[in-house]
Formats: sequence, C-alpha cells, structure tokens
Amino acid sequence: MSERINYSSGAVWEELVGYSRAVQVGNVIEIAGTTAYVNGELVGRGDLYAQCTCIFEKVAATLEQAGSGLKDVVRTRTFVTDITQWEAFAKAHAEYFGNIRPVASLIEVKGFIDPEMLVEIEMTAIISGAKV
Repeated sequence: MSERINYSSGAVWEELVGYSRAVQVGNVIEIAGTTAYVNGELVGRGDLYAQCTCIFEKVAATLEQAGSGLKDVVRTRTFVTDITQWEAFAKAHAEYFGNIRPVASLIEVKGFIDPEMLVEIEMTAIISGAKV
C-alpha cells in the first residue's frame, strides 16, 4: 500500500476546515483549490491574469516540496466568477502549461468566500518514474 503524505502551506484555513494544500499517494499528487492569497493578502485585486499567475507559482512551490513540478501536472480545474474573462486565464495557463498541455476545465461559478477572489484552481500531478 502506498504511503499518504499531506503537504501544508501553513494557511489558517487548512486546520480550520480540515484539509491539506496537497495530498500525495504513490506517484499521484492532488492539489487543493488554490487562490491568490499570500500572507493573508489577496494578490491581483481585479486582475484575473495576476491571480492566475500567483496561483500557478504557489502550486509550483507545493509541487517542488513534493519532489515534483509543473511538468508533472496532468489536469487543471479552474473556477472563475466571470467566464467572459477567459482570455486572461488562457494567457496565464499557456505561459505555465503551453508545453506541458494538461487536460483542463474552465468553469464559471457564482462566487467565492471573498468576493474579490476571481479564480480558484485545483490540479492533479502524476510523478513520472516515481517509485510507488
């Protein structure tokens, strides 16, 4: 049976809600819904592109902690509050994943806990060649 490893970002929400930033079982890493909050402050207020790039950097750091990287991402699930801004998301996604080309979903939602959050992104990574 594969070992389960929980990764924390140290965010207060993790303990309050009872979740992990990421969970790895074997060579699969699931990344929780990630927002553009850094040190308690929302990055990129009113700017979907800035929020997306912040999220991709946060996820990259989490994957690095797990001995992985964005190259191992096989799926992104993106939730936005305004689907008409899809081009801002697409620009950021292509900058980080243009050569990796994971499967992707872009879904419009009513809103998030903080109304200034424009996006939340989940990812799945599979570490190639990892010992299970």
